[in-house]
Amino acid sequence: MATAEVMGEAAEEAEERDWSEMTPVCLAEAFSRLGLEDLWRGAMACCRSWRDAARSRPALFAALNLKPAFAAVGADAADWWTPAFQRRVDGMLRSSASLAEGELREVRVRHCSDDALAFAAERSPKLSILSIRSSPSVSDRSMLTVALFCPMLTELDISYCHEVSYKSLEVIGQNCPNLIVLNRNIFNWLDSSEHVGIVPDAYLRNCPEDGDREAIAISKFMQKLKHLIIRFSKLSGVGLNAISVGCKELEVLDLFGCANLTSRGIEQATCNLKNLKKLEKPNFFIPRSSFHMGRYGHWQLYDERFQTNVFQI
Repeated sequence: MATAEVMGEAAEEAEERDWSEMTPVCLAEAFSRLGLEDLWRGAMACCRSWRDAARSRPALFAALNLKPAFAAVGADAADWWTPAFQRRVDGMLRSSASLAEGELREVRVRHCSDDALAFAAERSPKLSILSIRSSPSVSDRSMLTVALFCPMLTELDISYCHEVSYKSLEVIGQNCPNLIVLNRNIFNWLDSSEHVGIVPDAYLRNCPEDGDREAIAISKFMQKLKHLIIRFSKLSGVGLNAISVGCKELEVLDLFGCANLTSRGIEQATCNLKNLKKLEKPNFFIPRSSFHMGRYGHWQLYDERFQTNVFQI
């Protein structure tokens, strides 16, 4: 009976413990076990002392990974392509770069702006992973800043960033010698129906056309690449040959949707890639309406050109 009373008193005392008495060091240690959303919306929003405790440890802000939040929605949303949403993402990116005090190492966002990206890059010399896919406002201007201030970059995702050109690939490759992963996908220009009503029509029509220039830039300045994902790129056999000659260390090559390539050209180019472990060929369905019959003369040529082991007519 006495033991039960003692245990009850101990439990009551624990429940009445005042968290405000915890030292900033203890609070920061507790915050390090929180996820991104709990840290930003919970701990830092609770009170001034907790916010100050979090700010006292820049390492808490070493990663800004919004990928799980976007993935939880499941699909792209029209609201994400608005200036209001971009301002929200920009606010988080700027805050993370400031709070990290040079310790920011990973950024995975979407729909950020040129100015916010440049702001973060200038303050993040240790940045290793940068994913800014679907950022229509990002251009070569901010990518130049990334190249100059973030030489430790190893992974870059600039998919669906139409204002980023081959010039950015050149300068990134020249200044970031440790880059081993590049994602440069573009929207499905053969059938954009899945994006209509979500992605602005003008942006869909402004699809990058210089696939070969980008491929040549990659081959010249990114020769340590191990993973290259360029879905729906408009590169031709010329560009693919350049990649196969310049990027000998490739282990993963994703060419899904690259309609300007032939099966023979892919086979000839990839035979030079001795380390290649995974090759995604441009297998996809192309409706009859997408092409004119006279372009190649007869349907038999489509079998070779478009990898028709899954082609359906």
